[in-house]
Formats: sequence, structure tokens, C-alpha cells
Amino acid sequence: MKTLLITGATSGIGKALAEHAADNNYNVIACGRNEEALAELSKHENITSCQFDVTDLNDTKRALADVTFDTAVLNAGTCEYVDLDSFEPDMFRRVFEPNFFGVVHCVDALLPKLNKGSQLVIVDSMARLLPFTRTQAYGASKAALHYFTKSLEVDLHDKGVSVQAVSPGFVETPLTDKNDFEMPMKITSEEAAKAMLKGIESGKQSVFFPKVFGYMLRFMNILPTPVKKRLGLAMRDEK
Repeated sequence: MKTLLITGATSGIGKALAEHAADNNYNVIACGRNEEALAELSKHENITSCQFDVTDLNDTKRALADVTFDTAVLNAGTCEYVDLDSFEPDMFRRVFEPNFFGVVHCVDALLPKLNKGSQLVIVDSMARLLPFTRTQAYGASKAALHYFTKSLEVDLHDKGVSVQAVSPGFVETPLTDKNDFEMPMKITSEEAAKAMLKGIESGKQSVFFPKVFGYMLRFMNILPTPVKKRLGLAMRDEK
């Protein structure tokens, strides 16, 4: 059985992926902060838990010091929206800490364990593709994360390590439950987990789901900048 390490496994996509992978003959190391949620996950015979906070480098390195895995899925993250009338720089730090630096901390801990055949999966978001309203913090963190992933892919190539970027669209999770706007083509976390595991097993360099939404946003992303701005304005005004 292959071993899948998953951060952010106590809720949303991460939890659904942990359960789906465990049901499909993977050993799963479920990582997160919520002790109660981890204990519940650990009731599955194929799931063990690892409790730590990705925003704490020392805690991350301690927790991951003795783990062994085939694939590491770095999925932990959060989302907050910007209000220009009460602009808050500290909010950007709150978003970047788990979304970007949390991944950096995990990579720092896992790099010595990455050998030929290892797989590193980093979850960003399709939000990085277009200038959506109020997403300056979230979108910027995911754009930075995607660049980080693709640069790692280059530098780990000669070591025989597969680096994969996963870009979800709208997924029904506790985070998106807070959204007060329409989320086109939203899928359930269970549907997302199935798509993610299929993408991980495919070994493709980049994985997008849901597929149709991914095609649409990638097409919009290659449009001229003024057109993308007009699309962003139109979506803002529809809110």
C-alpha cells in the first residue's frame, strides 16, 4: 500500500481526500491542528494522525521528522476577503502564513525525505488565474504558491521527484460556506477528493477541477489584460 501524507486533513477537501484515499487502499497520514477531528479520522484502519500547526516551522519539523510517505499533499490553507474601506495589512499575513509559508515549512521538513519516485503535490487555487474582486490576499497567496511549485518542479527534476500543482475551483467546504456570493460550478468536497486522487494518480504536472470550470478560467487567463479587467469588473458588479 502506498502512503499518502495530507496536510489540512481535518476539514474540507483534505478530510474528504483522506477518507477517499483510505477507502481506496492507501495508508494515509492525516495532518492538522484539530485533535478531535484527527482522532475521529484515526478510527479508519488505514488512517494515522499527525498533529501540528503548519505556520509554526519548529512544530512542523518536529512532527514530520520521522514520517515516511510516497506522496505528500500540501493542502492546508485559509481564505479571507479584503475590504478596501478598512484595509488590513495583518490580514494578508494571516492568509499568507498557512497558504504560502505553511507549505514552505512543510517542504523544508520533507526535502530530506524526497527521493527518486517521491511525489509532492501542492494545492493552490484557480483564483490565481483572474483578478477576482476582494481576493487580493487569497489570490496573491495562491499565485505565489503556484510559482513556488513550478520552480520546485524544475529544481527537483534531476532528483526524480514528481512535483504536481493542483488547482481547485469552488468546492463546498466550511471555508466556502462563509461566502456570500454565487460560486459557479461548485462541487462537493467528496467530488473534489475523487478528482484530486485521480489527478494525483495520473501524474500530470497540473490538475484542475472541476474540468469545465478549469477550461473556462484557463481560457480567460490567456485573454488580453484589459479584457480580464473588464471580466473582473463585471463579476464584481454582479455581486
